Amino acid sequence: MKWLAAGIGVVFLSPILLGGTGMMLASSANAVQSTGSFSSCLTDIDTDKVAEQVTKILDGASDRDVHIEGLDLPAEQVPNAATIVAAGLSLDVPKKGQIVALATAMQESRLRNLNYGDRDSLGLFQQRPSQGWGSAQQIRDPVYASEQFYKHLLKVDGWQQMTVAQAAQAVQKSGLPDAYAQWENLATALQGAIAKTFPGGGKDADQGEQPSAGASGCAPGQDGSGFGRIPEGSVPKGYSIPKDADPKARKAIEWAMHQLGTLYQWGGSCTNASGPDPMGRCDCSSLMQQAYAHSGVTLTRTTYTQVNEGKAVSPAQLEPGDLLFSRGTAARPEHIGMYMGEGLVIEAPRTTKPVRITPIKDWTILAARRVL
Repeated sequence: MKWLAAGIGVVFLSPILLGGTGMMLASSANAVQSTGSFSSCLTDIDTDKVAEQVTKILDGASDRDVHIEGLDLPAEQVPNAATIVAAGLSLDVPKKGQIVALATAMQESRLRNLNYGDRDSLGLFQQRPSQGWGSAQQIRDPVYASEQFYKHLLKVDGWQQMTVAQAAQAVQKSGLPDAYAQWENLATALQGAIAKTFPGGGKDADQGEQPSAGASGCAPGQDGSGFGRIPEGSVPKGYSIPKDADPKARKAIEWAMHQLGTLYQWGGSCTNASGPDPMGRCDCSSLMQQAYAHSGVTLTRTTYTQVNEGKAVSPAQLEPGDLLFSRGTAARPEHIGMYMGEGLVIEAPRTTKPVRITPIKDWTILAARRVL
């Protein structure tokens, strides 16, 4: 059954090797906080081990410590939510994945372990025995149901770069794909409150710890987290432009990297980012425009128009040089960056911040375009 409800510049110069090309790039002493992440890999999952770990995580936690506005049946909903979060932790699923699962369960069952639903749908996530989710008895087990949801989520390429609603829909394939979005704020608050009640305060890789291979056996993936902390205005150690990058994309990335460490200027032309005139500096869209201009590719000037350049590509199939859009809406995004490969994005973020490289895991991608 589908439930609907109203939801709730001092810089330092240092050499860096770019695919065999030596370049001098600026770096800043300020650092971007890079938190750990988990791969969207999927290996054989030990169901018994998951259940054992969930029991250990839940042991000692108190539902009385969770008070979240927006739950109409907290006595029933909070324990189920706690099981979903605990299952996510036992499988080394990052915080965002847990939020996706909670938002999905809120939409599908209002976080109730239902013994009925549309056709043969059952349980927290309204999974169907006829669709291979397991037996009716298994699906009514919150631990098993949560494990199965995560198992399917981890199979979705690029889910960490999707919105919560997009990731939920990729798993559920609902006739109401936009309905999950209304639960994101509630799910985020619920995950945070529940994690704090667990032994160790729910500390996991999303809070700065490196993940260990848990019941899932997953290891850190290509989402940029493997580079650790990236000082603003610098190139992370070990990065080089992928050898198979399109030559024009390579040239655009190299040019953009020459602007690292220069301060953002809204409306700036990005024609002399290191010069004395602030209007020669870069904003997010002029950085993209000028980078590609130096590759012989003409782009329009603003983020609002650049989102229509080239062709749309899936966030799961990005190539170096692809343009990524975030903030605002997919039709009218407010920010743009360029994918560099290796899970990294170069961007001119906002006023007072320099042109920098960030891990793609920190992006909520609304759209991606390929202009080559």
